Amino acid sequence: MKLFDTYIIVDWSAAKTPKTGRDSIWICRHAPDGEVVANPSTRHAARLLLAEMLQAATENGERVIAGFDFPFGYPAGFARRLGLSGTPWRAPWRAVWNEIAALLDDRDDNYNNRFEVAAALNRRISNGAFPFWGRPVRMESDFLGAKHHKRHGEDGLLEKRLIDTWMVGAQPCWKLIGAGSVGGQVLTGLPVVRALRDDERWAAQARVWPFETGLDLPDEARIVFAEVWPSWWKACAKLGEPKDKAQVRTVARVFAAADRAGTLAGWFSPDIGDVDPQPIVEEEAWTLGVTAPRVKRSSFPRTREPRATATSLALDPRLRGGDEKLGPAPK
Repeated sequence: MKLFDTYIIVDWSAAKTPKTGRDSIWICRHAPDGEVVANPSTRHAARLLLAEMLQAATENGERVIAGFDFPFGYPAGFARRLGLSGTPWRAPWRAVWNEIAALLDDRDDNYNNRFEVAAALNRRISNGAFPFWGRPVRMESDFLGAKHHKRHGEDGLLEKRLIDTWMVGAQPCWKLIGAGSVGGQVLTGLPVVRALRDDERWAAQARVWPFETGLDLPDEARIVFAEVWPSWWKACAKLGEPKDKAQVRTVARVFAAADRAGTLAGWFSPDIGDVDPQPIVEEEAWTLGVTAPRVKRSSFPRTREPRATATSLALDPRLRGGDEKLGPAPK
């Protein structure tokens, strides 16, 4: 039995000006009535479009999984270092989301103050340039350095979450500039997910995995928000340039194929062994689809890294190609 009807995958951007094409926001909606790919030029436009998609799915009685390509949490201890209380009504993850949303100025034209927010958080945590790092050359700040500070070992906040150590190549959420600077996407993306999750039109039926579900999938959730990492899968180049576009289409189809095959449910309950799940479900989050650590090729040259697209090609011939004007998705 399928879990979802609609699969939405979002590739985010922290750009300060409107932008389309490469390194901008790409959204793929894979649903019973077909597949739609959009490239909104601003985060404001993206939020409105995502709300329209969720509203349509709600009206049609569809169950939705919405995946965003940035971390939903920070390494354990971040909320405590910020002085944010953790109670059953204000869990650490939620306190951090609320704080970032209150500090971030993200305007309709894409202007945002993410570097200033990071500097302010650094000041509260360390009264110095820790733990966030990376800023524009023209920006002067005593509380945000241009380069990596190399202080995680001595200042008590890890560089990466547990899930980041499972994914070879995942960048730390503290990194704000340069290749793979996911930190800016977190600061600009979390307020959007927060607003969508709390939209009164569907808030009672929406959940954030794994923060509100544990490492499981509750039957009552009709809209599930989760973080994804498109680079976990090999993008199908035939699905269009730029790479970001191919990635969101690939991942949406991988999710749909896994759901039809009955394997998607297992992704919500990864085997973490003897690891304490509390930091994961209260602060750090997890990346949906990552169920085992990836082994570096250099360590075992004869071992091929698992690529979900190979399985998906066998499960779903539509992954082999096609254009954006597809017919109804396979049941």
